[in-house]
Amino acid sequence: MMGSPFAEHTLAGADGDEELVRLAKEGDRAALDALVGRHQVWVYNLALRMLHLPEDAADATQEILVKAVVRLGSFAGRSRFSTWLYRIATNHLLNQRRLARSLRGITFESFGATLAEMPDADVPDSDVPASLLVRESLVSCTSAMLLCLSAEQRIAYIFGEIFGASDRVGAEVLGISPAAFRKRLSRARRDLHAFMNGQCGLIDPKNPCRCAKKTKAFIDAGHIDPDRLVFTGNRTLEVHDLVPDAVRQIDAANRKYVRIYREHGLHELPEGLIRSLRKLLHNAALVHGSGTG
Repeated sequence: MMGSPFAEHTLAGADGDEELVRLAKEGDRAALDALVGRHQVWVYNLALRMLHLPEDAADATQEILVKAVVRLGSFAGRSRFSTWLYRIATNHLLNQRRLARSLRGITFESFGATLAEMPDADVPDSDVPASLLVRESLVSCTSAMLLCLSAEQRIAYIFGEIFGASDRVGAEVLGISPAAFRKRLSRARRDLHAFMNGQCGLIDPKNPCRCAKKTKAFIDAGHIDPDRLVFTGNRTLEVHDLVPDAVRQIDAANRKYVRIYREHGLHELPEGLIRSLRKLLHNAALVHGSGTG
């Protein structure tokens, strides 16, 4: 697994994507697999953080990558391949019904009220270790907080803080100016961090909401299924290893928030998705001409 595709040196042409693109256009299936393999985990995790539900994220990942393969013949190299691909991903995620569903009725105010209404209790006995249940609660809850941001703020926060993209790279991917990207990211930080400051025990131990005390309520409400852990049930890759702080200089005031989200890790694609993706992408490549169109 390669490092972050959002680092400055990667988008400056040191990643080798261009050679794989050339070979894939000529019909080299191994090159197509390698090209997709470099980016599929990042696309999936972008979709997961935008949509929250793994099923929706898997469907969106499939749609994004098929769309990219179908359009690969039109890629002229005027930008980095990674910029081109994640622009497709961004546009797809911002313009689909799943996103509207994930946003329905969710605000920081309503989310805070829901947490306040959930009773505190000890972690219930289960065949699953309590530490895993609490971890599932932590990741599920903090991921859901992202849904309270507007879609535009959310995607800027994911790219800029969680994935470590610079202002320039984030602006290129989102198709806006660096100044606009900075403003969007600043507003996302302000709104998300203000909510966490007043609610989250991970930020301030004096805050009312603590993962271990809310885990039972999350299970009772159906947000967590001990028999099917969504966020801790599959192997993850460490974002800290793939996105060193040097990629984006994180302000000390924001570091504790960013650390929470980077410690979620990167979720591996489900095996079934990998198999179906390979078949779909090869079929799309064949239908659209020599390799990819």
